[in-house]
Amino acid sequence: MQDLGNWTPSSWRARPALQLPAYADDGALRAAEQRLATLPALIFPGEIAQLRTRLGAVARGEAFLLQGGDCAESFDEVGQDAVESTFRVILQMAVVLTYAAACPVVKLGRIAGQFAKPRSSDSETVDGTTLPSYRGDIVNGSAFSAAARLPDPARLLTAYAHSTTTLNQLRALAQGGFADLHEVHRWTADFVRTSPQGARFAELADRITESLGFMEACGFDAARTPQLHAVEFYTSHEALHLHYEQALTRHDARSGRWYGGSAHMLWLGERTRQLEGAHIEYLRGIDNPVGVKLGPNAAADDVLRLLDRLDPDNQPGRSVLISRMGSDKVAERLPPLLRAVRRAGRTPVWCCDPMHGNTVTASNGYKTRDFERILGEMRGFFSAHAQEGTYAGGLHFEMTGQDVTECRGGAQALSDEGLASRYRSACDPRLNGSQSLELAFQIADVLKAARA
Repeated sequence: MQDLGNWTPSSWRARPALQLPAYADDGALRAAEQRLATLPALIFPGEIAQLRTRLGAVARGEAFLLQGGDCAESFDEVGQDAVESTFRVILQMAVVLTYAAACPVVKLGRIAGQFAKPRSSDSETVDGTTLPSYRGDIVNGSAFSAAARLPDPARLLTAYAHSTTTLNQLRALAQGGFADLHEVHRWTADFVRTSPQGARFAELADRITESLGFMEACGFDAARTPQLHAVEFYTSHEALHLHYEQALTRHDARSGRWYGGSAHMLWLGERTRQLEGAHIEYLRGIDNPVGVKLGPNAAADDVLRLLDRLDPDNQPGRSVLISRMGSDKVAERLPPLLRAVRRAGRTPVWCCDPMHGNTVTASNGYKTRDFERILGEMRGFFSAHAQEGTYAGGLHFEMTGQDVTECRGGAQALSDEGLASRYRSACDPRLNGSQSLELAFQIADVLKAARA
């Protein structure tokens, strides 16, 4: 077991802490933290241990990680339709990848807690008025008004309530029959059904249905095979708001370890992975799987030091390195990191985030991402791993199952002019359900070629 030294759930408070909101009322913040500390954890140690086992298989090249969901969840959009649509698309993508690669797919949502967002500036100015930046619904509101932008500690409790509701729905969807492979034809949303990707998925669903019928005709008892009726589904979010994370940290008396009770897996972004910073200090002490985003300026020595701090014992399934280089830099910047980590004997999960390094501003001012650049980084990621003899273990992407128009291109050929029709993200642009499924088929082709 890792020697945590003088670590406690609150030891991060003695370290430099970036990207945390400035609350005007310290008493209200303490009261919200104290209330959260009395509430049940959202997830439990056994689930974390199970996810670590699954991620250990990914690190060994025996499975593939699919991590997706909202850029930043909204209190206004948390509900049955939004959660079900996201779950449905991740389920479809996972089936496409499982069928193509003939290996298990670990399904991990950016959901039930992805309420905080890092910002490049503490303030925002519009028409001469300067207000605090929007930092996600767990902190303040997105509307550009003084009242909305005031950081409010009561939002911590609202985030917990919404996360609880979302998790209840996800567990029902995963275990209550919705994910039954016999229902695979019913997973496609109406707006996707009429697209080329919908038709291609319908063909795949036909083959799955035929395979199930064949197995049952041969005497295979599908009714007693839980893998055909339910799925494992895990949650994750960026561990940005440390007051919230600490308040939901719990001690497991059976193992003697601490765990973060807000999600199965937590990750750090580029802005909060300082080795001596508060976020690294917090994450090093909890037993959850921990991810770290690595941009194009990440150096090999930095990555190895991060692994030494977060995963000193090189434990299977503990660390996930998420590269986000940009389609024009991945071929140059990723291989040296892969090489250094492999030579050091490290075995993290390597995952690709092809979204954040490919954000641009459209001619009409909308923040967007080009589908071809997303594909380009994904292909560069797989190519770099093939070059270095390492395993390309997963994909991390921002998506929604809803019919939004936020990313350009794809089979829909979405242009700058089309972005305005259903652009709903308060932060970063997301793939819609059709684009997400199209991406899954593209990945499936790469995985199939690699297997061959």
